[in-house]
Amino acid sequence: MSDNNPTIFGKILRGEIPSTRVWEDDQCIAFRDVNPVAPTHVLVIPRRHIATLNNATSDDKPLLGHLMWVATQIAAQLGVAEDGYRVVMNVGPGGGQTVFHIHLHIIAGRPLVWPPG
Repeated sequence: MSDNNPTIFGKILRGEIPSTRVWEDDQCIAFRDVNPVAPTHVLVIPRRHIATLNNATSDDKPLLGHLMWVATQIAAQLGVAEDGYRVVMNVGPGGGQTVFHIHLHIIAGRPLVWPPG
């Protein structure tokens, strides 16, 4: 983990801001979103700071795959896997990214329509 990550997620990783964690391993943590858009809304963030998906390199492929796998494990743990859930990663300001530390949103517990947004 980068100790100089200035984002709110860096502060959460360093323990400066509390979070309700639902997953933690050597590569990432997951916690409940403080402004949920659905009954289940969890964020999965890597411990290593990568500002946007566009900043990921080929060396990050294992980490990106791990984040997706963790999302499936959390969905099962929280009991939403069978009914269905959405995994979202916003990229850049135009894509709705507001915290520049890559993260997945796991959203479930209400009907999700398409297209989103």
